[in-house]
Amino acid sequence: MIDPSDRWAIHELIGLYGHVIDDRRWSDLGLVFTDDVVFDATDFGNPVTTSLEELRSLWSSDESMHPLAHHATNIIVTEDGGTVQVASKGIGVGHSGRVGSAVYRDVVVRTPNGWRLSHRIVELRRSSPAD
Repeated sequence: MIDPSDRWAIHELIGLYGHVIDDRRWSDLGLVFTDDVVFDATDFGNPVTTSLEELRSLWSSDESMHPLAHHATNIIVTEDGGTVQVASKGIGVGHSGRVGSAVYRDVVVRTPNGWRLSHRIVELRRSSPAD
């Protein structure tokens, strides 16, 4: 079972992600991710990155690839066989004011410096033709 203080720290971590990205604080990505983070945003046309430095380099090279605002909601923390997983919804506000939705599927790990994302898959929520 996940301790309530750990659960709270994980929720804070998910929130911190949006602040760091929205403020374009690339040097602070280590507050959110492990050094060996795997980040899969292929639904958005981005390559899978397999390290913090690779992710930082990609994001800082084209800051316009990010929405103006990231909002995390519906955060669910679970543990399965010692692996802590987080599912959440993301709402992004683009440069033109367009709003989009994504699902984040994360694995988080406790490090000496606190909880960090070690694996993130971002799935774009697309409307169906009936919507």
